[in-house]
Amino acid sequence: MLKAKLGISPICWWNDDLVELSDDVSLEECLRQASQAGYTGMETGRRFPMNITELGPILNKYGISVCGGWFSGTVLEGDLEENKDRIRAQMDLFIAAKAPCIVYGEVARSVQGDRSKPLASKPKLDEEQIKTYARNMTKFGEWCADQGMPLSYHHHMAAVIETEAELDLFMKHSGTGIPLLFDAGHLAFAGGDVLRAIDTHHARITHVHTKDIRQSVVDGLDRSKESFLDAVVKGAFTVPGDGSLDFEAIVKSLAGKGYEGWFVVEAEQDPKVSPPLEMAIKGHKELMRVMAAAGYEVVQ
Repeated sequence: MLKAKLGISPICWWNDDLVELSDDVSLEECLRQASQAGYTGMETGRRFPMNITELGPILNKYGISVCGGWFSGTVLEGDLEENKDRIRAQMDLFIAAKAPCIVYGEVARSVQGDRSKPLASKPKLDEEQIKTYARNMTKFGEWCADQGMPLSYHHHMAAVIETEAELDLFMKHSGTGIPLLFDAGHLAFAGGDVLRAIDTHHARITHVHTKDIRQSVVDGLDRSKESFLDAVVKGAFTVPGDGSLDFEAIVKSLAGKGYEGWFVVEAEQDPKVSPPLEMAIKGHKELMRVMAAAGYEVVQ
């Protein structure tokens, strides 16, 4: 039987890009609620101490392990050495914590964290530029893996690799040295076909974010005026079981391709409108349902 682990991102409690969308909870309370909801992993966030001596005992107290965490990469600008220097401390922590991967997010030229920049102003590359970028990302990914901590590349709204077409080109020109994080919510928001993307790129998927979207909110956005963060504030994202995506079909597709590993709930939204513990429980319940339907055994 295929094995799955269920994790959650602290972005459900506090938002690293938009402080106003943050519940006033400590790291320990966040971990307590995640454990109460049934999760055994959490990705790192800004309230996490970045050394295992301090973080280890806190995680152990709540039976939570590090199941990934974002790195703000700038490989698009071409300076691999600068990125190697910046990722070192996070890499050391993740190796010590036995994390599965570091989540690589490209922030160079991205408009994802700037509320003044509309979605339509995202950076766009031609195929030759994507080829150069993809080859540099492959080199960086290979270096990270050689150091003992692989990356998983996060396609992302408002960033350089957003659409399904951009993802296809990135995957075409990159190598196995840069695995893929599949995020159903981001790809659906970008207008992509989530099942087709799994079918096309399953061999490189090493990490999964189970982010749902509210299709009516996404469809109602004016992308020439509204930003990624505006979309988040409006409630574009939510947990599985609370949105528009068919996670049973998504998880069954991944199971059919033999995916094993983490499924991480990542749903940034207003905690005053969508209470984090309530949402975490709802997402976990839906994931447990679809895992059973897809034939996964959920393990610690």
